[in-house]
Amino acid sequence: MVVTQMAVRERPAHRARHVGVNAMATAELLTLALGLSDSSVAESILAKSGGSLRRLAGSVDRLDEKGVGPQKRAVLSAIFEIGRRFCSEAREDNTPVRSPRDVVAVMAGRMEDLPVEEFHVLVLDAQHRMERDITVTRGILNSSLVHPREVFREAIAERAAAVILVHNHPSGDPAPSADDRAVTDQLVAAGRLLDIPVHDHVIIGRGRYTSFAEAGLL
Repeated sequence: MVVTQMAVRERPAHRARHVGVNAMATAELLTLALGLSDSSVAESILAKSGGSLRRLAGSVDRLDEKGVGPQKRAVLSAIFEIGRRFCSEAREDNTPVRSPRDVVAVMAGRMEDLPVEEFHVLVLDAQHRMERDITVTRGILNSSLVHPREVFREAIAERAAAVILVHNHPSGDPAPSADDRAVTDQLVAAGRLLDIPVHDHVIIGRGRYTSFAEAGLL
């Protein structure tokens, strides 16, 4: 329905102010956030992703919907990225990262639904607290793209006591590939030379993860 033809009390902006966003349907929230003039556009977008925001997040670039051009796709991408960053802050500052589950708690919210692989390095201090999250590459993971120089440059500058490697598998399956193993072996060896140990390499899938340390692969 065209928003301007709705009763005022039924319009998304009015409902957000008077009943609260937590009481609104997902299609209403999308209509409001994207500034859509027709609420049926949001309903159609959701229907094509099976009603799943996770599926929608992974297909924004492929959206082909009347009324949703490049500008609105960019806004939608930004909304999902804000959500990922919000989830990544869902831990207390200075909380030590001591296990793969701690890594997943910090990183899964922003990485498990990405449409491409991202490779991150978590820089830890002597108390295992995360000093920085560094994005090294975005795209296909292989040893030619993930070079020790790029991985350890910031770690050296931060005087890191250790690092944890993290990347995602867009397929949702966190099983390590041959390239994953080769990259890990290369970076673990470089870390030994630099006296910056690699404590773990965590691969994030959809609702699952693989830890090289837990699996005895380091």
